Amino acid sequence: MLKQSALTPDTACYRQVIPAGDYWLKRIAKDQILRIVDVEGNQAADTLFFSAEDPAERYSAVDTVRAQGNVYLGLGSRLMSTECNVMLEIVADTVGQHDTLGGACATESNTVRYALDKRTMHACRDSWLLAIAQHDEFKLTKRDITHNINFFMNVPVTPDGGLDFADGVSGPGKYVEMRACMDVIVLISNCPQLNNPCNAYNPTPIEILLWDPA
Repeated sequence: MLKQSALTPDTACYRQVIPAGDYWLKRIAKDQILRIVDVEGNQAADTLFFSAEDPAERYSAVDTVRAQGNVYLGLGSRLMSTECNVMLEIVADTVGQHDTLGGACATESNTVRYALDKRTMHACRDSWLLAIAQHDEFKLTKRDITHNINFFMNVPVTPDGGLDFADGVSGPGKYVEMRACMDVIVLISNCPQLNNPCNAYNPTPIEILLWDPA
């Protein structure tokens, strides 16, 4: 199901473009609205969420999938924490499907999936590790890098139960919008992947917008 937002960019309290391969790390308050925009289309935004009060409580793919009975996220999906609390809820979505299973690219997985010479290519896990190293005020460590959401990414489940990394289903200017149900830390890697079609082999920018509660 698709739904346009009633919010307009000119009323946002925060707006920033994130280049391909870069990260975004910020605390957002309960009831703020977070929008992630696929600026040029077919990009993937690998995203982690943590409780701002206790980062040990974080987004749980297992509990989120179980709570909604669906491996994909869309309008109305509630993102659950490891304590089974609702962290965020998707309140507007012009894409319709977001991945919970494909995980994030890493130098190790690039080597296993593709070739030894791909190991040195930049990866989402590198972006996350750089972010937490440069922002120790969030008190995140390497151990906090766990399951993520791949917004805009298309990872079909095959008939034999495997995963297929396919062309994205998003397009230029499409977005997903979430209301924070608690104070959360958001960590995004704007995926630099060049080896599979998740972003058409052409990493592009995303844009982040925030709105304060009405």
